[in-house]
Amino acid sequence: MAFIHSSADVQTENIGKDTYVWQNTVILKGAKIGQNCNINCNVFIENDVIVGDNVTVKSGVQLWDGISIADNVFIGPNATFTNDIVPRSKQYPAAFSKTIICIGASVGANATIKAGITIGDYAMIGMGSVLTKSILPYTLWYGNPATHKGYITMKGEIIDLDLIDKKTGKQYVYINNKLESANG
Repeated sequence: MAFIHSSADVQTENIGKDTYVWQNTVILKGAKIGQNCNINCNVFIENDVIVGDNVTVKSGVQLWDGISIADNVFIGPNATFTNDIVPRSKQYPAAFSKTIICIGASVGANATIKAGITIGDYAMIGMGSVLTKSILPYTLWYGNPATHKGYITMKGEIIDLDLIDKKTGKQYVYINNKLESANG
């Protein structure tokens, strides 16, 4: 069973068990929300949005039509998503751009994400970044515009561009869009 705060306006019936929807959140009828999610206060989720299982969406986030979020994703407070490359008042595209956030990815607070891109598995976008293109799995990006600054493991260990963990000295390899220890 989902927990829905009394001040939330949840119009969809597609919410998984053990999901929490907090104060002043609006979720439209066509949205699909997975199990064990935490949808914080003051979030807006449009109709053509899919949110996987174990997802955290922090306060002040709007998820517009065309956004798909896979399992175990973190969306930081006030992260901004777009869905129309050329927005005009009262002029709508035939279809909104599709933005895909893949398994285990993290989008930092106040990051801005361009419409129509893919953020790869376990990738991380730093706070305040402006991401303007699709990025590969296990990569770390930040800045304005965001640039590739390193790699990140499934556990959140940051690896420099030279594929060495500076804290441990451990060497990694990046092959076929996967980050693995060079020592096996």
